Amino acid sequence: MTSIPIAVQMFTLREESVQDFAGTLKKVAELGFDGVEFAGYGGLTAKEVKVLLDEFGLRAAASHVPLEDLEKNLYQVIEDQKLLDSRYVVCPYLQPERRSIEDYKALISFLDKAGETCRKEGITLCYHNHDFELERLSNGSTILETIFDKTNANNIKAELDVYWLTKAGENPVEWMNRYKNRTPLIHLKDMTTDDEQFFAELGTGGVDIEAVLHKGKENGVEWWVVEQDVCRRSPFESIEISINYLKSVKVN
Repeated sequence: MTSIPIAVQMFTLREESVQDFAGTLKKVAELGFDGVEFAGYGGLTAKEVKVLLDEFGLRAAASHVPLEDLEKNLYQVIEDQKLLDSRYVVCPYLQPERRSIEDYKALISFLDKAGETCRKEGITLCYHNHDFELERLSNGSTILETIFDKTNANNIKAELDVYWLTKAGENPVEWMNRYKNRTPLIHLKDMTTDDEQFFAELGTGGVDIEAVLHKGKENGVEWWVVEQDVCRRSPFESIEISINYLKSVKVN
């Protein structure tokens, strides 16, 4: 069992959350998760969500907040994190129309400034990757490297997603080594071993999850975050398989 707390990314349970947000949180707690990483608050205020977290014994690991909201409402985002007792806010995804070289330059500038604002308020801004950031620029560096290397390490941290790194042909452990002490959040996600490379429950696919887990304490990881973008069984069944796997792994 890992000593690092385990959260579930609520995007995995998006349909369940729409039907019953409070009930979904309750079920997450019953499955043994320590916390949740939010992808929206179910139409509730941050204060109302915090009441539910306290009721079910959960903590807010982080919140995924769209780039557009970070750009337009950063101070409200920060205040929400304070109300939730969440220390981390994550830029989760870039829309396809915002992936030009000029867009990335603007993103790097924005992240650095926004990250500094967050840091001064006691909040850490992180960037979460998919596979498209592993494309290489004309200078040979990947987009993801460029984002981290061109931003202040004190302002911007990484939420590395081990599935997308693996899908792009990268080794997640090597990325953890490269950005040691800059990876407080790690998305744990497995991949089927067939040509489809579909999303899989932890321990059932080909991603070397154990190697990642063994790097956690050394690398300063503060939360493992279970996410499965699409489940072929009930999402509750999927995350139960994943957390049971994490509980079974012996980590030094």
